[in-house]
Amino acid sequence: MEERLQKILSRSGIASRRAAEEIITAGRVSVNGIVVAELGAKADVEKDSVTVDGREVGLGGDRVYIVLYKPAGYMTTLKDPEGRPLVTDLLKGVRERVYPVGRLDYNTEGLLLLTNDGEWANAMAHPRHEVDKEYHVRVRGVVSAPQMDELRSGVALDDGKTAPAAVSVVRESENNTWLSLTIHEGRYRQVRRMCEAVGLTVVRLKRVRYGFLGLEGLKMGGYRFLAADEASRLLRMSRPGKGTAKSNPGSGEAKDRKKATTLQERSRKIRR
Repeated sequence: MEERLQKILSRSGIASRRAAEEIITAGRVSVNGIVVAELGAKADVEKDSVTVDGREVGLGGDRVYIVLYKPAGYMTTLKDPEGRPLVTDLLKGVRERVYPVGRLDYNTEGLLLLTNDGEWANAMAHPRHEVDKEYHVRVRGVVSAPQMDELRSGVALDDGKTAPAAVSVVRESENNTWLSLTIHEGRYRQVRRMCEAVGLTVVRLKRVRYGFLGLEGLKMGGYRFLAADEASRLLRMSRPGKGTAKSNPGSGEAKDRKKATTLQERSRKIRR
């Protein structure tokens, strides 16, 4: 059966659906030896040879879901022209080709998800979905009540006003304050930009929670595989974003249950 190339690449674990579209338009995909750069192009993996950068795309193998405690000083990409360390360099012993779900800045540390399941990654990163992400932020000086209120009500950035954030003080001193800041959006460098917009200087930034997942049991630079029920639970807890069109609730729940069942079947147990 023919499918769009971006869906084939996503299902194969090459990249998320959005990233797959960029790979296609860059002319990196060939079907039966012919470069195809149109997003509407289709292929049948049962009959056609689909390659990315000359390598055959395969749909077999286990689907894996990983939580990594990213240190600062690592790039959340698969390549870096400057030769800086990549988060995948930390995944010693992982045989599957995985890629990050979303990004953490070079100087940001904390919880990062990686997978080779393109559909799952696309669902988790889609802007319509709202999964809480908690950060601990160390800023210089004492944070004022008006600054806290502005963060809680939403901050005007150059790409639009942010959704309200949950903010509290973890601890403070005369020189620094540690904040807990929880958001569900995933804009570029969002937490840093929010803090800077209200006059705060970020000294250290760490993501400590993604949905229900935390960093318990992980040392910096360490990782573990998610169990099938953890991967499917993350998928189920994502929900349509506010302001988006509502579909039939029963239909949406049925789709979530179907996807969760698929993940249960495909995902491997935590490796110890």
